[in-house]
Amino acid sequence: MDRTTKWVGGDTSIRLDVIADSVGEDEQITCQLIYLSTRQLHNSNLEMKKYYTLILVALFFSLCTFAQKEKPQRINIWQGTTVGKTVMMTPYLAKGKGNVAVIVCPGGSYLWHDMGAEGKDVGEWLQRNGISAFVLHYRTAGVGAFMTPYRYVFRGNRYPDALNDLQRAMQYVKAHAQEMGIDASRVAAMGFSAGGHLVMSAAELLPREQRPWFVVSVYPVVTMVEPCVHRRSRRALLGDSRLRNKQLRDSLSLERHVPKDCPPVFLVNCKDDPIVHYHNSELLDSALTRQHVPHRYIQYKTGGHGFGASNHKGTAECRQWKEAFMTWFRRLEKRR
Repeated sequence: MDRTTKWVGGDTSIRLDVIADSVGEDEQITCQLIYLSTRQLHNSNLEMKKYYTLILVALFFSLCTFAQKEKPQRINIWQGTTVGKTVMMTPYLAKGKGNVAVIVCPGGSYLWHDMGAEGKDVGEWLQRNGISAFVLHYRTAGVGAFMTPYRYVFRGNRYPDALNDLQRAMQYVKAHAQEMGIDASRVAAMGFSAGGHLVMSAAELLPREQRPWFVVSVYPVVTMVEPCVHRRSRRALLGDSRLRNKQLRDSLSLERHVPKDCPPVFLVNCKDDPIVHYHNSELLDSALTRQHVPHRYIQYKTGGHGFGASNHKGTAECRQWKEAFMTWFRRLEKRR
């Protein structure tokens, strides 16, 4: 045997000539066989390590690419203006050009946002149906305002902050319509719960030329004065220091201020809603009817509250609203 041969195993190197001095010929042959087997195993392990490393690298870049595709670029709607606020909006752009745009306002009692069923799910659903959606993270009072009445002393976020955000969001989309493949004359708004109050406020309170093209209000907060008022939303919207202001309560009660030239409205709620009393939507439906505003009102028996565009929340009955809306929307487009 070559006395300079090395037996290499893992991180260990042992010269066979050292072994040869203390063992016989048969033992040397056995050592050589062990050496050859170990070296083959070591080389195999190196190849496996390289193989798994390549897989991990490929997986990492795939995940990065997937994350970039799945996470839309968010927009600060107040950037470049004199308003020193950061309000983010997430676009879900449909393919093609000249698309309808819908600003989506999730609910959350004017305190927080449901960015799942009433945000991301809505954006993706509209996008799949050829409508460009923009989910707006409008200003809310926040959890601190829910926990303590600190807004007796400090202003905090309150009316008209959220309405200003929605107004600015529509302005932003119209200003960037060409680059985003949108028809600037067809920018609408869709809201849920407190967000439903917000989008209807835009339809009633903004100047005519700045109102949404149409409004979708799903299980909305409507009144600020009637017994069926959603008190948590009212407190968050008005602020602690203005909670008893009757004039402000009246001005933000949607059923009292529907204009004759109100944009078309698609209105949905459920009779078994445990959060916002179903009578809110009935008040709005009656007001729209009195003013002869084109609208569609659907009241489902079951479904509760907070189902948004989810495929599993609520009931099979209430989840039909999405198909009903698309039918209404297509008819609206044909009448243009």
